[in-house]
Amino acid sequence: MKQQGAHPEDTEGTPDASSRPDTAKQPGGAHRDVAHIDEVEGDEPLLPARVHRPSDLMRLVGGVLAVVVLLAIAAFAHGTTSGLEQDINKGTGQAPDLLIKIAGLASSIAILLVPVAFAIERLIKRDGLRIADGVLAAVLAHGVTLATDLWVARAAPDSIQDALTQPSPGDIHALTDPVHGYLAPVIAYMTAVGMSRRPRWRAVLWVVLLLDAFSMLVTGYTTPFSIILTVLIGWTVAYGTLYAVGSPNVRPTGRTLMAGLRTVGFRPVTASREEAADAAEGGDRGRRYFVTLEDGPPLDVTVVDREQQAQGFFYRAWRNLALRGFATRRSLQSLRQALEQEALLAYAAIAAGANAPKLIATSELGPDAVMLVYEHTGGRTLDSLDDEEITDELLRDTWHQVMALQSRRIAHRRLVGDAILVDRSGTVILTDLRGGEIAAGDLLLRMDVSQLLVTLGLRVGAERAVASALSVLGPDAVADCLPMLQPIALSRSTRATLRRLARERAEREREAVLEASRHSRPARAHDTDVSRPVVLEKADKKAVRAEQRAEKRAIDEALDEAREEDLLSQIRQEVLRIRPQAPVEPARLERVRPRTLISLIAGAIGAYFLLTQLTHIEFGPLISNAEWGWVAAAVLFSALSYVAAAMALLGFVPERVPFPRTVAAQVAGSFVKIVAPAAVGGVALNTRFLQRAGVRPGLAVASVGASQLFGLGCHILMLLAFGYLTGTEKTPSLSPSRTVIGGLLTVAVLVLVVTSVPFLRKFVVTRVRSLFAGVVPRMLDVLQRPQKLVTGIGGMLLLTACFVMCLDASIRAFGDESTSVSIASVAVVFLAGNALGSAAPTPGGVGAVEATLTVGLIAVGLPKEVAAPAVLLFRLLTLWLPVLPGWLAFNHLTRKAAL
Repeated sequence: MKQQGAHPEDTEGTPDASSRPDTAKQPGGAHRDVAHIDEVEGDEPLLPARVHRPSDLMRLVGGVLAVVVLLAIAAFAHGTTSGLEQDINKGTGQAPDLLIKIAGLASSIAILLVPVAFAIERLIKRDGLRIADGVLAAVLAHGVTLATDLWVARAAPDSIQDALTQPSPGDIHALTDPVHGYLAPVIAYMTAVGMSRRPRWRAVLWVVLLLDAFSMLVTGYTTPFSIILTVLIGWTVAYGTLYAVGSPNVRPTGRTLMAGLRTVGFRPVTASREEAADAAEGGDRGRRYFVTLEDGPPLDVTVVDREQQAQGFFYRAWRNLALRGFATRRSLQSLRQALEQEALLAYAAIAAGANAPKLIATSELGPDAVMLVYEHTGGRTLDSLDDEEITDELLRDTWHQVMALQSRRIAHRRLVGDAILVDRSGTVILTDLRGGEIAAGDLLLRMDVSQLLVTLGLRVGAERAVASALSVLGPDAVADCLPMLQPIALSRSTRATLRRLARERAEREREAVLEASRHSRPARAHDTDVSRPVVLEKADKKAVRAEQRAEKRAIDEALDEAREEDLLSQIRQEVLRIRPQAPVEPARLERVRPRTLISLIAGAIGAYFLLTQLTHIEFGPLISNAEWGWVAAAVLFSALSYVAAAMALLGFVPERVPFPRTVAAQVAGSFVKIVAPAAVGGVALNTRFLQRAGVRPGLAVASVGASQLFGLGCHILMLLAFGYLTGTEKTPSLSPSRTVIGGLLTVAVLVLVVTSVPFLRKFVVTRVRSLFAGVVPRMLDVLQRPQKLVTGIGGMLLLTACFVMCLDASIRAFGDESTSVSIASVAVVFLAGNALGSAAPTPGGVGAVEATLTVGLIAVGLPKEVAAPAVLLFRLLTLWLPVLPGWLAFNHLTRKAAL
């Protein structure tokens, strides 16, 4: 057997799947020399020495959550913790003194000897790396315990301190340690070295730990919560260390495979490793080998080990959480369960009459891997076939195999191109049944149909794919799958392919529009020269408007010619031609969306932060002493902001759009802001509004993009300007403070990092180029109307001024002269909070904006008793109170067909 890790070019002689049957039939194949036994043709890829197990990460997260829950109980359930400590002290106080002394002496000695003895055993067996992992985990756990002790002593709430400490028996003026500095490292060491998998060692060590905890409790040197926290810290740090540095790789090699085949009665001669055609589905489909035998046909062998099975864990876990009514296979599945599931699906598929690989043997390859032995099928996958080889007969045969599975309620769950095999005779064979499901519901069966429609449509087009399905399944079965025809119901690789095709379509449409714009725009340099004033006579203005209308028509025509429908829409149209009454509304398959989950988490964090700030504020006297004149001023500035937003939008729209209706659209945006992130909802609403107002779709997008681009530039410039002014307020000259210089240097470093890293540079350049592709032609139109540009930029400046003045008025409503801050500081705080709110995925930036504004105002010198209610009033006027008028405006504009 060749050694692993050789150069890739050494594998070029490995036969492919289509040539292997002929190779196996060569004369003399059964009389190979004994020296060739255990040979693996082609070097296997070099396996990593260590792997990062998702299970270790999950245990790390679970440990962190357990620590948080424990501290929360200690902080908010003080009565319960005190009662628990009293009951334990009362129960343990009756223990005999002799027993306490013996337990304390034995545990103090054994707690050091047992880990050392285990380390010696591992070193004798040449497993020093595992001991090194344990030592590293112990060192980190000791550091965490020191940091925890320091936090509890200096910054933790009194309730947590009372739960984790008590007066020391030797010195009533001193407190016991919140976390045991020697116990947590021992637990971390024990977990990291894998003593939990050694029953005898595990039992001995846990007895020692329990004796130590018992003696410490009885003598009054610890509390129950301190012991639990110590165990959790050691456990969590150990799994965090294991995930960071990785665990030793225990994957079986090709020699192990050959030995395993002999144990089930085969006499292998050679084996060649097959590379997985698609690793996007989670990478857990196992390693595959083509094996030749001394006295029989060749075999296809799949090897599944714990590390490969763990790949794709988080993707499967998210699918199980997010999807409604169905899920992928269980995220945590033992090797025995995986083997039994694949074997069951293989037997069930053949019993249903479908062409599937025949399973002839299964076996374990040690404690960490299993193998499944199939009869060799040969052939090529659908993805590897040329277009002319995919005939209508082959398509119908594929649907016949799927219909056979569905007749027995078997769902394949992964009908992608590399799971459909075509042998030399043209027979279709369905492979990769491992993720399937027996006794499947209608939802899963319809998802299989929709998946196969898209898979075939990507190769032969929607028309042929739908026609082949109709000829086998019938129109009713195909029509029933239309609600499942949505990206979330498709496989991961299929979704990636559809996204790539969508980007290519968008790029072709953009190129067509830009080409039409270049050809239709007259070569009039003096009209586009912005370095000097543009003076046009009345006739010239009419000619320019006529040229602009001609250019818009040319762009619209080019866009119509270049516009292409996506594959899913084409499939729906083909089905609706046969069944016009078929349901087309997509079924709701998502239970939880990423945006919803992130919104809940961010909202909870923001709410927690605000509640902790508000608990120390007495609102009664604060409201009674509030200056209601400043509250009225804040309301006025908040209302004026909608007029400014309308000006900022219309300044970049050369077409005539009614101003009052634009203001109403900005008010409607207050409602949309609550149900979508601010940077997304406002853009979509304004684009839709301009389209309804008569602006062409491409030009509407370009106008909103130009407005957003100029808004971003103004925002950055104002933030830098006000930040500079804020930094010079407390200096005798106009030199900026060190904070401003540090901020500028930080920005410069970030720019240098982005420009020096190829991936980041390409990402930024691509995004900026796509933005300017549509914005630049639109800006040339706006520059021909200077009054429009002045209106747009003036509206942006007025919009920022309204918000800054609204926040300043909110501060003055609850403060006095002694607590006032400069308008420049207020502007910096608002601009920073607004930037974070636009980037935050929460609706309206809820949570992120409140936290940023409150922290910012406190940082510039405002007391938290004034900062917290001022921020609440500001957000009430700019976010929550406008929701009802926004909803009314949204409904009104919708009825008027303006949205």
